[in-house]
Amino acid sequence: MHLTKLSEAFLRSAAYERRFLAKNHWDFSMVVWIPLATVLLIWWIFSQTQITDLPIGVIDQDNSAVANTAVRYLEASPTLTVRQLYYSQADAEAAILQRDIYAVVIIPEDFSRNILSSQPAPLTLQVNAQYGTHSGIIQAGVQAVASTLSAGVEIKRLVKQGVAPSQAMTAYAPISVQRISLFNAATNYQQFLASTVIPALLHILAMVIGATTIGRELRDKNIGRWYRFIDTGKPNLILSKPSKTTSSLSTKQDSSDNKASSSSAKVPHSVSLSVLVFGLLGKYFWPILAYSLWSALILWLATSNQSINITSLVAVYAGFLCLMILSFWLGAIFTLNSFSLRMGLSTTGFISAPSYAFAGVTFPYIAISNSAQYWSNALPLTHYLKLHIAQLQMQAPIAISLPIVYGLMLAAIIALILAALLTKRALAHPERWGAR
Repeated sequence: MHLTKLSEAFLRSAAYERRFLAKNHWDFSMVVWIPLATVLLIWWIFSQTQITDLPIGVIDQDNSAVANTAVRYLEASPTLTVRQLYYSQADAEAAILQRDIYAVVIIPEDFSRNILSSQPAPLTLQVNAQYGTHSGIIQAGVQAVASTLSAGVEIKRLVKQGVAPSQAMTAYAPISVQRISLFNAATNYQQFLASTVIPALLHILAMVIGATTIGRELRDKNIGRWYRFIDTGKPNLILSKPSKTTSSLSTKQDSSDNKASSSSAKVPHSVSLSVLVFGLLGKYFWPILAYSLWSALILWLATSNQSINITSLVAVYAGFLCLMILSFWLGAIFTLNSFSLRMGLSTTGFISAPSYAFAGVTFPYIAISNSAQYWSNALPLTHYLKLHIAQLQMQAPIAISLPIVYGLMLAAIIALILAALLTKRALAHPERWGAR
């Protein structure tokens, strides 16, 4: 019998929320259309998986055959393209400020003469380091061109002196570096960034939904009505609309009835925690269902071109779903704790918006300060992204990531119970309902 009552509380709460979403298109969009658009838009932004043809400028002050060769090598580099040859440094700096180019390579005077006389002949690279990714790729590309050009000049000189070509190559570079990329060898930015940015954005949206779903009941003073409905089935969901031709006497009567209903809106003295738990599960059933579909869509996009172990895929999906559910409960907790939807939304934004910066994806985790590491470890997104990268990108053994999955599951259960306790506290203080 008790299980029947709990299942009825779940179904009533789900029906209550379904009715609300059907009538409020903005809340429905937050659950369905906005997250779907976010997933597709981010994936489309990173549809070009590699960064190529970054525009640079060249100032050729030497105008020699060797300088022309250097320009051709720069143009042939897959990551660079020579947008224009400039004849003054002021024009090149203006182009950088206007973002027509991201760097300028200066070939100095006497460049070829210094090479022929075996003297240093440096190439000067001026790069806009404000854009870290751009500048890093440009520096690597120009360094590769300079090394190739330098090696060709030196080997050619040694061959003219009678050294065999193979010996000349060994003499020029006796120590070489063999670089092997263990993971993401193709430097696929769609795999590296898009598949991790999307969970971070959905984490933000899920926390906003968690705050607004229960927060609007507090704001509109309907939380008592919601609890009575999931507990007893009353009042009916169908609300009568007042007639347009209403007398002043009826208006006064309605005013008194509203006051009476407001006072009767206070919940009974006995509030069942188990009913609240199942009621919250029903209230968030539709967002959980929708975000479970978006989680599956993200994993399908991220693994469509990879061969991933099914066990790893299941573990990542379970962790992702737990992250979304935990985000709902955290948004609800922040709102219920403050009795204010505005404060709940502010807290969710403060915590969730910068969480990606602390996750160690774009900035090394070991390079941040100790206090920032403590904060990073407290954020659920950090742990999920560790699971995501380990299983989908590094294909690590599943045993390494299982503790993260169990931890997210436990955190979601604890957060649900805490949200139910805070809802029970909110029901006991009707005088605080209605806060914005």
